[in-house]
Amino acid sequence: MEKKYDVVALGEMLIDFAVSGESSQGNKLHEACPGGAPTNVLAMLNRWGRKTAMIGKVGDDQFGKLLKGTLDDLGIESKGLILDREYPTTLAFVHTFPDGDRDFSFYRNPSADMMLSWEEVDVDLIRQARILHFGTLSLTSEPVKSATKRAIEEAKKAGCLISFDPNLRPPLWKTLEDAKEQMEYGLGQCDILKISDNEIQFVSGKEDYDEGIRYLQETYGIPLIFLTMGKEGSRAYYKDIRVERKGFSVNTIETTGAGDAFCGSALHGVLEVGMEHFNEENLGDILTRANAGAALITTRKGAIRSMPSREEIAALLAEGKKQGEE
Repeated sequence: MEKKYDVVALGEMLIDFAVSGESSQGNKLHEACPGGAPTNVLAMLNRWGRKTAMIGKVGDDQFGKLLKGTLDDLGIESKGLILDREYPTTLAFVHTFPDGDRDFSFYRNPSADMMLSWEEVDVDLIRQARILHFGTLSLTSEPVKSATKRAIEEAKKAGCLISFDPNLRPPLWKTLEDAKEQMEYGLGQCDILKISDNEIQFVSGKEDYDEGIRYLQETYGIPLIFLTMGKEGSRAYYKDIRVERKGFSVNTIETTGAGDAFCGSALHGVLEVGMEHFNEENLGDILTRANAGAALITTRKGAIRSMPSREEIAALLAEGKKQGEE
């Protein structure tokens, strides 16, 4: 089948409620920001000019309609997104700390994204993809867990690359052992892994990042691994190549979507270079651009609608190069 889409993502779409000031009575005001990690990744890919599609389920409520409208506005194919009359859209309230890091309170028990069944998955979208991207939130419960696993089987049969971002959210799991088990399932399936510093320590039990990555390479044979380290930057591991690039210094207000902006930019780089052609130089270029995309989104609220443009990324890269030369 023709590969019509660069990346198809399967997983959650939700509303992130971010604090956006106070009312005249002194109450906190919250802004309803369309979000959900897999969709955030697609939004960043769209900014790079990539063709994308989303598979998932939201409530047939004002929030679900807002999310579908957001996909349509951005040009992300939405025919794989189902509106469910029985279950509501997931809501997440974001609490931001003074350093820009954040914590989440989720309202998802159960909600529509957890109730996606295999029969509702648009299999043709998967077969038409060059990459299928997923995370662990679609592995927290049935029936979406089985739907996700069958989607991955179909993607492999269709010759898709499998991209995985664990995106660990401890409050959404019954136990951390269950989270680890499903994360290990994802690690065993993927060709491309994007993992954060705290996740590598959680799943490998190693304090040292390089040791943790080596454990993943030896245990699961993952061809390409991207490690994000917050404002410190990122690393890429491919065969015996290890590349590191520093992060960009920006005025961070919150970090929601930073990992997803990185992931979307990194997948764009993978599509550009091809899995067989990585070297230190092109992996370094992918990391630098992905670091810039991640840095820029921390300067604004929200995720899906806040992804930086190619021009904004290019401007930050030019600024960084200029500072490096001074």
